[in-house]
Amino acid sequence: MSEGRAGWRYFIEHQTPHTSVMHEVKRVLYSGRSKYQQIDVIETHDFGLCLVLDGKMQSSMVDEWMYHEALVHPAMVTHPRPLKVAVIGGGEGATAREVLRHGCVKEVVMVDLDEEVVRVSLKYLGRMGGRALKDPRLTLIYGDGRRFVEETDRVFDVVVVDVTDPLSGGPSYLLYTKEFYEHVYRRLGEEGLMVTQATSTFYSQGCFTAIYRTVATVFPIARAYHVWVPSYNATWGFVIGSKAHDPAKLGPKAAAARLRERGVKGLKFYTPKLHRSLFTLPKYLERALKAERRVIRDSEPVFMPA
Repeated sequence: MSEGRAGWRYFIEHQTPHTSVMHEVKRVLYSGRSKYQQIDVIETHDFGLCLVLDGKMQSSMVDEWMYHEALVHPAMVTHPRPLKVAVIGGGEGATAREVLRHGCVKEVVMVDLDEEVVRVSLKYLGRMGGRALKDPRLTLIYGDGRRFVEETDRVFDVVVVDVTDPLSGGPSYLLYTKEFYEHVYRRLGEEGLMVTQATSTFYSQGCFTAIYRTVATVFPIARAYHVWVPSYNATWGFVIGSKAHDPAKLGPKAAAARLRERGVKGLKFYTPKLHRSLFTLPKYLERALKAERRVIRDSEPVFMPA
């Protein structure tokens, strides 16, 4: 937080070492540090209540549905019948909320490293994912998502990776490596898919393209897409890795039928017509993805500029 004129307080988020976005803060509801990261819950004028981790905007009450629907539904709808889903991260519960909209889902295992993030989110941001975290289909495990994927013998239809950005010194950068994605691959069924958030396609384009290239070395089908998220002040990237089904080939009629059969209602961003168009990227991103040769490894991580 920073003090401004007349005692105004600002949250300044650094997109790169040279560019920042400033939000005037109406009030600070919570500020503290867990074992893993700095946690802040603030109220801003334009985006309402916001969860901020290590100085990075994670979710705002005004537009979190844009991010979470874009993260979850393209992969979920691509799978013909996702019964068992793992969510790695997603501490505020909104990712699990979107997964649980699909009536066919029998079990969700959510693994989050930081119990304090979940506790704070339930207390101050309960409208985001509080109901999902109490759903009887959900099992919440506090622990290292990578260790869980490495050690579990469970098999999932979809794995959603919604962890914090790969920051140097942060808790999540080893969940963007080839080794991690190989473990995820082994935990998926024959028709399984994984989706991961993949940072900004503008401010950290090199990170986004490296994540895509890394996923593409593990999965036979890899698709990248991005959406505009106002509270991030950026287009935000996602990457799907699939064993069998190409999300870019699923048409609007098939997508609509799956949403209808599963009783998915109340969406504000994702639509059957939008589904296929998500995977049509502008030329500059197509070229950047094609030119990318880096593969992220445990020994050669890639970090988002901060």
